[in-house]
Amino acid sequence: MTVDANGKGTYDSHSLKDPPSPHPIQISADTTERLFSLADSLNDFRGLNLDSRHRVANMGLKVFTYEAGAQVYRVQFNYTENRAAQQLADILDKISNVEEQINQLEYDMKYDHLSLPQTLLQIQNGLYDHDYIEAALMVPTLEKISADPRYLHLAQARAQDIMQRIQENK
Repeated sequence: MTVDANGKGTYDSHSLKDPPSPHPIQISADTTERLFSLADSLNDFRGLNLDSRHRVANMGLKVFTYEAGAQVYRVQFNYTENRAAQQLADILDKISNVEEQINQLEYDMKYDHLSLPQTLLQIQNGLYDHDYIEAALMVPTLEKISADPRYLHLAQARAQDIMQRIQENK
């Protein structure tokens, strides 16, 4: 995921054997400000070591990169005890959750209509559990589902419910 200071960015999720295929995203001003504030509190990743000194399981490599003109600062870590880095990783993870749900919805819409209600139920549960930041990114896809009579009524109703919950939480 990349995000600039205006909230414009790209998201790409692919296996290492597949070519990149990023698509554009627009993050809200509040979330963008929070991302850049956390990066600033981490000195834009300059000379930073975030890896925990404790032995922990492999939690997955995380890489933060900050680019300003020709200057590029990068930090990698498996697990960190730094609170700001944890918060930054959490925000990015929750935006990624939204994008992955959009990908799943689009797959179900194209190839597996009968799975839509289950995927939408997972999204409803995720909203309840606060698993998403920038859930509004799902709205265009949800609008398509709620307006298309090819999909089960249950899927349409769940899509409408999710949109309503997203609007209420803005």
